[in-house]
Amino acid sequence: MARALVAAPCQNASMRRPRPTLALAAVVCAAACATNPATGKKQLMLVSEAQELAMGRASDAEVVAAYGLYADAEIQAYVDRIGQRLAAASERPGLPWSFKVVDDPAVNAFALPGGFIYVTRGILAHLGSEAQLAGVIGHEIGHVTGRHSAQQMSQQQLAMGGLLVGMVAVPELQQYGGLVQQGLGLLFLKFGRDDENEADQLGLRYMTREAYEPRELLEVFGVLDRVTREAGGGRLPDWLSTHPSPGDRATRIGSAIVPGSAADRTVNRADYLRRLDGMVYGENPREGFFQANAFLHPELRFTLAFPRGFTTRNQKQAVVGVSQAQDALVALTLAAEASVEEAARRFLSQQGLSAGRAGRDSIGGLPAYSALFEAATDEGSLRGQVAFVAKDGRVYRILGYTPAARFASYQGVFDAAIRSFRALEDPRYLGVQPKRIEIVGLQQRMPLAEFARVYPSTVKIETIALINGLAPGAALAGGDLAKRVVGGGLPSP
Repeated sequence: MARALVAAPCQNASMRRPRPTLALAAVVCAAACATNPATGKKQLMLVSEAQELAMGRASDAEVVAAYGLYADAEIQAYVDRIGQRLAAASERPGLPWSFKVVDDPAVNAFALPGGFIYVTRGILAHLGSEAQLAGVIGHEIGHVTGRHSAQQMSQQQLAMGGLLVGMVAVPELQQYGGLVQQGLGLLFLKFGRDDENEADQLGLRYMTREAYEPRELLEVFGVLDRVTREAGGGRLPDWLSTHPSPGDRATRIGSAIVPGSAADRTVNRADYLRRLDGMVYGENPREGFFQANAFLHPELRFTLAFPRGFTTRNQKQAVVGVSQAQDALVALTLAAEASVEEAARRFLSQQGLSAGRAGRDSIGGLPAYSALFEAATDEGSLRGQVAFVAKDGRVYRILGYTPAARFASYQGVFDAAIRSFRALEDPRYLGVQPKRIEIVGLQQRMPLAEFARVYPSTVKIETIALINGLAPGAALAGGDLAKRVVGGGLPSP
């Protein structure tokens, strides 16, 4: 992130640059540097709590729309209940805290300003107790109470020469604030090592205040260390991409844990694991999946072939393919309009866009409307092809575009992809189901290899070791609960 431009009285602000803004910075910091009650440190803070809340609420709606929430009311309520307890023990209990489970297989947790916190079903599948979950949530609460996002945004604002500070002084400029804020990357701000370590310490504080066993946080670092060797596999970047080495964190936190009686501290392993029984594991093929370059969606009953060699991604609101040269894109989305004609009219009437050949069409035996178009941008003209296809009461938009100079070489590619859209009728694909976690009670000690034989899974044994927090070759304890993965699997093309 960009740092503040000039020196000022705030102890923790790193500042170095042109003197012309010294007076402004000194005035701003004199008013905006305050001691954070959670950390005891001075912070440069140009973002008010009300602004934090407004940005968090807006981004929360975007997260829910873009990634979706896991459709299990009980697990949602469980995670929120734990989060609310921890947040109430923090230095900012009055925030409208929100804790949600995102429907994504990546091992991830993240926080937005104002107290909006998310964990993925992927990280839940890899944890082994309620205390471990409390450690993860406590860490994210620490980012909020430490005001790490707000501090980064404050430094960004000052680095912009007072542009956003001027917005506060001149209300007429506030209407442009959204345009500026779009570049701040609220969702995936990468905190510095100091912020991450501070969030670890705060998370330890909060889970200890609520009598969770703090040594379970060390188990979380062990899980993350093992997951480091595995790909996240979701729509979100995994937790590890924005966090320091799990080994370093375990050493640091281990030295900060105050010894105490385990009998007085909560772990809740069995209750936590039973709540995972039946949870979707890995990618959910009901939301669409790829076989080679073909995308198939069993719930919506359609298929589309993306251009060969394109890098593809299935997201909640769009399926996208990008050429190897990153100079062409094909995207499939749902249109909001009720008819193909209305959707086409809305698309082609956008400012800066001019339509070429356009008219009613038939694609895959379905009513459609297709058009060529050209769009002016600051970097030059784009040319593309778009089609709107009606199926089962929905209108799909299939779009391909590239810089105008390259359109001739991609037009056939775009046309082939668009015209590959058709109804999915193969019952093998229509009936595909996701993998799910199943919890097994063990009567006696069992080596992992024997567990995999007696209780077979539809994932490799290394994955079973990973989600059970074991090293390959280890054994499961008698009387304990263990996770296996059942069901799922895709038919051969």
